[in-house]
Amino acid sequence: MKNTLAILLLLWSIQLQSFDLVVNHGRVMDPSSGLDAVRHIGIEEGVITQISETPLLGDELIDATDLVVAPGFIDLHAHGQDEVSNRYQAGDGVTTAMELEIGVFPVADWYEARSDRAPLNFGATVSHPWARAAAQGLGAEGALSTSANASLSSEQHEKMLMLLRNGLAEGAIGIGMGITYTPGADHAEILSVFRLAAQMSKPVFVHLRNAKFMNHDPIAPLQEVLANAVTTGASLHVVHINSSLDKAAQTGVAMIRDLQAQGFDITTENYPYTSGSTRLESALFDGWTDYERLQWVATGETLSAQTFKKYRQQGGWVIIHGRSEEMNEWLIAQPDLIIASDGIPYVDNLSHPRSAGTFAKVLGEYVREKQSLSLMAALAKMTILPAQRLERFVPMLAKKGRLSVGMDADITIFDPKKVRDRATYTKPGQYSAGISHVLVNGEALVSDGKVLMVSYPGKAVRGNIGKQ
Repeated sequence: MKNTLAILLLLWSIQLQSFDLVVNHGRVMDPSSGLDAVRHIGIEEGVITQISETPLLGDELIDATDLVVAPGFIDLHAHGQDEVSNRYQAGDGVTTAMELEIGVFPVADWYEARSDRAPLNFGATVSHPWARAAAQGLGAEGALSTSANASLSSEQHEKMLMLLRNGLAEGAIGIGMGITYTPGADHAEILSVFRLAAQMSKPVFVHLRNAKFMNHDPIAPLQEVLANAVTTGASLHVVHINSSLDKAAQTGVAMIRDLQAQGFDITTENYPYTSGSTRLESALFDGWTDYERLQWVATGETLSAQTFKKYRQQGGWVIIHGRSEEMNEWLIAQPDLIIASDGIPYVDNLSHPRSAGTFAKVLGEYVREKQSLSLMAALAKMTILPAQRLERFVPMLAKKGRLSVGMDADITIFDPKKVRDRATYTKPGQYSAGISHVLVNGEALVSDGKVLMVSYPGKAVRGNIGKQ
């Protein structure tokens, strides 16, 4: 009798416990554990402290009836690291957005500038292109143009490696390489950066060399970095395999999977659009003649030979159209490929639609409408897969991408019947539909479908600080 009474009192006390914030009645989907059921989540001081089969009490309540409650989406590849871009990303369900492809420089200054002013969790690699330009005595403006085609002297090469090492000591997650933007970097230079990453036990994030720099062989750029990873043992992440390989992407994915099966730490990602975007002044466009494929972001116009020359001298963002939708859909359906936006910054509400719609586009178009993959599989590609990709190097990621007790309360709540991207190529400044609530470290960034403009709950995601 006493035991029964004690149990009843315990259950009664649990039911009466009040939390800072409660999410009740939602369909909780956690790819990490496989949980897919109606549950009720209690949050205290930004951490999930209870997941219950019965409703909970709280100072603030979110009614998630008929909504999916998922871990917050983690974007490994987001160039829009400003407040405006972060708000659009939040409207797409993103809670952590990192600049891991090109990276940043200097690292400590970048993190300091974002401290206490970030809507989303943020992190970055140290930038090989920027460190390379600095080693040549040039500023950021030379990283993608003036210095890009130049080879380094032995002294400049050593200085570049020192700057990269210093960036890692300042907390960079790894090393970011845009090899296609630095055609002056020969194979030996790229290999030396991989060796440094392996020595420092840090990952390398790579935008492959453009095939035009390797006899137009679409596989050769991937072979270059895979060989470096195998030779050095460095951890490698190949960014946007969809845009880098296009029709050869299936072969590229097979090559990566073969090496994974042999124990190599190599992964890749893709985004759900058939167009890419980059800076028009970069070396990628040296000798370019397919002007009709290019759309100038600032005006939406298709370029001609004349406007190409004009805007290239000016510098700015351009959209590159023309990839295969068939390959795009195949890549999205692959369960082991991470979804990452490659979103670019917003300027006067103009950008690439992927900057605001990547995750909702996958959920609405490819899960609900085309049924290219299951909802749980899609969520895994947005949450636990990117978290696991980094947690060996950044332990705090072990508390993100999951919905379980003790995890950070980064949570995205959406309507599976309504979620869909709304950003277009001509009107990219539009929030996604169907994203009802977004919590970052337990604080609301989206509430009842409205993006809030005054909260800054984002925290720094960084590697170890100190001597490397």
